[in-house]
Amino acid sequence: MGERTAPTYGGQAVVEGVMMRGPNAVAVAVRRSDGVIVSYSEQLSGMFTSRLRAVPLIRGVAVLVESLTIGVRALGWASSVTEGDSDGHQKPERLGLAGWIGLFFTLSAASAAFFLGPVLATFWLDDTLGSAWWSLLIESVLRLGVLISYVWLIGQSEEIQRIFQYHAAEHQTIHAYEQGLELSVPAVRRHPREHPRCGTSFLLTVAVVSALVFIFVGTEPLWWRFGSRLLLIPLVAGISYETIRFGGLHNRWPIVRGLFTANLLLQRLTTRAPDDEQIQVAIEAFRQVQTIESEANLNG
Repeated sequence: MGERTAPTYGGQAVVEGVMMRGPNAVAVAVRRSDGVIVSYSEQLSGMFTSRLRAVPLIRGVAVLVESLTIGVRALGWASSVTEGDSDGHQKPERLGLAGWIGLFFTLSAASAAFFLGPVLATFWLDDTLGSAWWSLLIESVLRLGVLISYVWLIGQSEEIQRIFQYHAAEHQTIHAYEQGLELSVPAVRRHPREHPRCGTSFLLTVAVVSALVFIFVGTEPLWWRFGSRLLLIPLVAGISYETIRFGGLHNRWPIVRGLFTANLLLQRLTTRAPDDEQIQVAIEAFRQVQTIESEANLNG
């Protein structure tokens, strides 16, 4: 069978496992300390399947919010299983008020560090360099450097390296599906660890798109540099999502593959070669999400 032209599935690595997300369902599979693979799956509704997902630019922000929400729940469930607090047969609780508040402050801190930190580090260079545009360029380069440095730094942890192995297993499993191949360990292993729709690619695209967008908003005064960075985050996220989506849909075009080479290269920092057992977990998560979606289609 030929390559599928309408990618449907995405995913995320969790502690000792993988989360797979389909159009209308999500599934997480984790290997417990006793070697048994446990999983949960559920059909999605509400904002996770709303019509906002079909509106260009707006859908990028909607997908980002829902991905973070689902991802936090999946991480919490996986952690409870691997730490022995759960046998894995219970579904994760939905985010309550405290969870939403924690997510808000986490995102706020990350946004401040990524978008505002480089402004603080470079605005004073305007007079030294004789032009605010030079400091704007250095700001963009610094933002990119912060991203790459952060990814490299966390990758030095042995625990994170295992998550990066599951990250690769997730990518390889989706590749096998998109090529129409059977979901077996040998078939999955043949595929690359990098995937054009990866969240790592999204972050790098955000760094590049933000550099282009911020050129058009001016440089003075300092409060405007701060305000514009924060106000334009939804626009930057929306454009970045559309860019990644276009790249995933047209990855067979040589020019598109060339433009997204840097995105794939960055994923070499966020993926590691998985072992057979990790690939088995990714395959199980994928099969679970396919099963629940098939049942939903039959009932719908």
